[in-house]
Amino acid sequence: MKIKITPKNILQHELIGLKVEVKQAKNKLNEGIKGLVVNETKNMLWIEDEKSKIKKIPKKDTIFMFILPDGKKVLVDGNAILARPEERIKKKVRKW
Repeated sequence: MKIKITPKNILQHELIGLKVEVKQAKNKLNEGIKGLVVNETKNMLWIEDEKSKIKKIPKKDTIFMFILPDGKKVLVDGNAILARPEERIKKKVRKW
């Protein structure tokens, strides 16, 4: 059974395949990058932009806006998802 992704459970959900935009970043050149999450590592999100170029964006000190399949937009602090995907999914998260 597939669990529906919501703003409350996004931190424990798979991010690959979601649309994303970098809203705020330590490196100002990364701000405004939009696309599809195609890979995730402990420290990076790999985003494929409109020109099919892969951009590797550090999670640390970055604010991402994810667009859920139902069209809802969720701001996520990259520091909150700073872990390997398989470890992040298992983590318990306090309400935020």
